[in-house]
Parts: sequence; structure tokens; C-alpha cells
Amino acid sequence: MVMRIAALQYCASDDIDATLTHITPMIAEAAAKASLVGLPEAASFLAASRAQLDERAEWEDHSHSLNRLAALARQHNIWMLVGSLFLRRRHDRRLVNRSLLVTPQGKIAASYDKIHMFDANVGDGQTYRESDSFAAGTTPVLAAIDQLQLGMSICYDLRFPHLYRQLARDGAQLLGIPAAFTAVSGAAHWHVLLRARAIETGCYVMAPAQCGTHSDGRKTYGHAMIINPWGEILAEADDGDAVITADIDIAQIAAARRAIPSLATNPAISATSHTSQ
Repeated sequence: MVMRIAALQYCASDDIDATLTHITPMIAEAAAKASLVGLPEAASFLAASRAQLDERAEWEDHSHSLNRLAALARQHNIWMLVGSLFLRRRHDRRLVNRSLLVTPQGKIAASYDKIHMFDANVGDGQTYRESDSFAAGTTPVLAAIDQLQLGMSICYDLRFPHLYRQLARDGAQLLGIPAAFTAVSGAAHWHVLLRARAIETGCYVMAPAQCGTHSDGRKTYGHAMIINPWGEILAEADDGDAVITADIDIAQIAAARRAIPSLATNPAISATSHTSQ
């Protein structure tokens, strides 16, 4: 089985409709080339402040962003990985950073709430405290795209390899890693971490990305990528808006895992403690 996939790169504003209007022709361009289209984290907006985030986050069961994106998936007859939306849960009113897989019929096939909260200070003049605003997810998610198994994740999850190993052992063949990586940490770590996750799991990696300066002053790194199971970069965006595409071939996944069968073993290893006398 061979499937062509596309990953988008752009700079989301703090205005939902403006962002969605901006990316609509990009989605059409991607849909003309690929059957699966991936959007980055914060697909429809990045707020200028925490107060604005609280104001503009959408209800999980009444999301204008999701409705518009699902309509585009249906219009173009594509699978769409909506990298993430900022949604408010009904039962407790908490915000979640949620990735959603939409079918060519515009239905929600799967959703995943970001597990690892980005609480960090990367040296770019801002302090990031995602846990102050969002409730963390608890459950890894594997979703079927026809005969292809997609492991879902979001941005900071990239730094936690055990998540991807578990997804691969559960059957993932493609890892979705939509992101809004900071410019500072992206320049240092983005390429090596994405390639490592592909190599460790024998999976393809699709990493749509935010790129540019956003309303809150943060700068995102871009360099959206598609990587094969051997860790080779098949497609990479530069700066600015981009639509990148590549073919994924299920046979290459099996070949990479036969060559390096690290997923087949799961030894119990514990550290030996040494104390000085």
C-alpha cells in the first residue's frame, strides 16, 4: 500500500476566521496532491494572551473551527489530521489541546488530548506554562486511516520516546506530530528528535508545523517534515507558508523493522545504585 500525505506549515493568528480563511486554499492545494492532509498544532488560532485564550477557546461539542475544517475534508474527499484545537470540555469547563482525525465524509474518526504539557523556559524571553491553562490527556490514541495505523501526538510529546514506542508496539505505522515548536528549541532539537522517533519505531513521521511570529510575540520554528522509517527526510519546508508532500509505503516499514528489530524486544532493565562510603 502506498499513500501520498501532505503537511501544512503556516503562521496562525489570534483570529480564528482569519486563520481558517488563510489556510483554505492551502488545504485545497494539498488535497489535489494527497489523500491525508495534516495541519499543525493550534490549527485555527494562537491567542495573544491567556485571557484571550479563555475567551476564544471553543466548546468541544460546538467548535466553529472543527465544523469548517470537517466541511473542507468532506468537500475535498480527504482524510484530515487537525493538528490541534483549543477546546473546552462540557463536563468540567477545562481546556484541552486536542488533535482530531477527520474522515473524507467529515466525521470525527479519533481524537487525542495532549498528554505532556509544555512547561518550559527555552531562553526566548518567554516562560511557557501550558499546564496553567490546559488539562493534560491521559490516553495514547491509535487511529485507522483505511489500512494505515496512525499514532496521534502533539508537539511537546515529541520529547517522550516511551509514548512512541508504545504506539509502535500497538501497531502504529505513521506518527502524527503536529507542532508549534519555539524557534529556539526548534533550531536545537526539532530535526534530531523527529528523526530519532522515526528510527526508534520504524514508522513514518508527519510533522506539520507553525512558522513565524504570532500575536503573543512567540516565534515558531517551522520546518514541517515528512520522514521515512529509516530516518531519512522525504520532504521539508523552509520558512513561511508551505505545503509539503511525500509517499508512504507500508513495505518500507516492514523492511526497516526487519533490519533493526528493536521493537521486538522489551527487556526489563533497572539501574544499579552506587553509594560512596
